[in-house]
Amino acid sequence: MPRKLAIITGASAGIGEVFARRLAAEHDLLLVARRRDRLEGLAAELAGKTGARVDVLAADLSEAAGREAVAGRIAAEPLLALLVNNAGFGSRGLFWESEFEEADRMHRLHVTATLRLCHAALRNMVPRDEGAIINVASVAAFVRRAGSSGYSATKSWMAVFTEGLHLELRSIRSGVSVQALCPGFTYTEFHDVLGIKRDFISGGWWMPAKDVVEASLQGLEKGKLFVVPGWRYELLVSLIRMMPRGVLHYALTRGPASLRRERQKR
Repeated sequence: MPRKLAIITGASAGIGEVFARRLAAEHDLLLVARRRDRLEGLAAELAGKTGARVDVLAADLSEAAGREAVAGRIAAEPLLALLVNNAGFGSRGLFWESEFEEADRMHRLHVTATLRLCHAALRNMVPRDEGAIINVASVAAFVRRAGSSGYSATKSWMAVFTEGLHLELRSIRSGVSVQALCPGFTYTEFHDVLGIKRDFISGGWWMPAKDVVEASLQGLEKGKLFVVPGWRYELLVSLIRMMPRGVLHYALTRGPASLRRERQKR
């Protein structure tokens, strides 16, 4: 019997790579990222270990050509069972002091690519009445702070968009499910690229990527819409949702000491 297919974006490292390793035992895979060499190395390893068919597609989802190439593959796959929209990156610094191209690319990757690939996936899945989509958002969807306005906005959009899809699918009693995965600090190269050192945040707030992925897949089995891995983050999000907005803003604007230090050095 042929295996079902999982498509994972941002699969060359971090959470995306862990999803690939976790899903390869039971699924064929299509791995998507910009770095073909890393994708091909991972594909060869997983195919050898599990016997899965593992294809790769090198694509930049911040560009229209890359989005259309992946959307075309999604639309053409009759055994598509899962799409993981994981591709993304972060930024630091005050919005008006950063390069506009970086902010624009982030919105194209987090928002436009998620929009395009979800549309292609749901047109494939809904008529068959099966399948699932995991949109990797962030705790930043709920915890906005100075220095990450664009990132928080795009991740908030992902969470709200996923909730809207969930309501639409429920309204037609569809067997397709969606999830907004909202991790906090995770041991991946994501924060290394941003220059965030491990000792900047207490160790208790850092989670292994495999724990994040396991929480996501367990939540998918239970039909959970929002998955916030780790009890600390679940508690934080619950408190933030109850906190008066003025109090929250006061607390958060007292925070970005690193930004103040950076501005004082200029």
